[in-house]
Amino acid sequence: MLDRRQLLRLAGVGVGAAAVPAIAIASTRLVDRASDTDHRETTTPGAVTATKRFDLDDGSDVLLREIGLAGTRVLQSFAFDNASGHLFTVQLMDGGLRLPGESRAYSGAERDANGDLCLTRLDTSGRILGTMYLRGFGHGVQIGVESTSSGSFLWTETKAVPTTNTDGTVDGWGSRLARFKFANGTILTPDSPALTQHSLESGVDRTTVALDPVHSRLTVRCRVGGVFRYRLYDLAAFKSGGRTALADVAQPTDLQPGYTDVFQGFTTFGSYLYLLAGSQYGANGSVAPDGNTFITCVDWNTGGIVEQKPTKAGYSLLYREPEGMAIQVPDPAAPQAVRLCSGFGSVTSATDSRKKASIYYKDLLI
Repeated sequence: MLDRRQLLRLAGVGVGAAAVPAIAIASTRLVDRASDTDHRETTTPGAVTATKRFDLDDGSDVLLREIGLAGTRVLQSFAFDNASGHLFTVQLMDGGLRLPGESRAYSGAERDANGDLCLTRLDTSGRILGTMYLRGFGHGVQIGVESTSSGSFLWTETKAVPTTNTDGTVDGWGSRLARFKFANGTILTPDSPALTQHSLESGVDRTTVALDPVHSRLTVRCRVGGVFRYRLYDLAAFKSGGRTALADVAQPTDLQPGYTDVFQGFTTFGSYLYLLAGSQYGANGSVAPDGNTFITCVDWNTGGIVEQKPTKAGYSLLYREPEGMAIQVPDPAAPQAVRLCSGFGSVTSATDSRKKASIYYKDLLI
């Protein structure tokens, strides 16, 4: 995701081409609570059982460095299926790509406006295992993966609404959430029967999602009355239509000097919410090797900032733009041995702008 995606002002770019495998798909099931006011409740502070949190002073270790994805554009976000040991990433779709059933190839700007995404499945060594294309889904701000005995189910934004940015570019932003099973070679639209749509109350937009795989919770980032908020839900209850949040907090606006409000991703572990922000080198005061990327830890029970620290993970990358967060559980039999992962986009070389992806992690709980 590019630096135009921000706390209060959001947006994206790109080019490239790729081959597309065959299509397969079947009536969209919609769990819609848009008019149900009983599902707008939020709970009082103290509803989330206190847990340990990640120490943001802990040094970052590399999980993957400068791997190629199915598309050539910058990594937007990522998530893990810890049971299968797979990694899933999303990018805005390459310009110049023509999918089966499309009458022509579309430019990167057209793909941005429509909210077209490329979803890649990889193993944890970075080897590509499969690809899906998501037409009309959104900007790929953040995704989640639900591990099940029948496969990996992705949680993403969907039903993109095109919005003109202050610089005149247009981006599609998701207005609902989608849950669907990964199926290599398929192309989905918001109306595909292979996915289930989930919505919040009327008037809420820019909905994106992350999952806590250890505590089986789902976090939604959404815009309410023009202000971004985070809502924490029990995953099973949310899937069945429940909208009573375990916690509901505003996106923090208190930044330390030198930090930027360029929002880049979020995730949750236990009673803490983690936010990633920062710009690529050369933008918004980000200068190598320090950059301006930082992680913020928020207490779900108070909404207050617990810790806010800069990170130099991947400082030697060319370009180096922070992109997405996720919780990894390397060994499902040891669910407390978890990692707080942050993604970074970079370029292939000083003369080759095709994007590469890197993931770094912290694993010290306090």
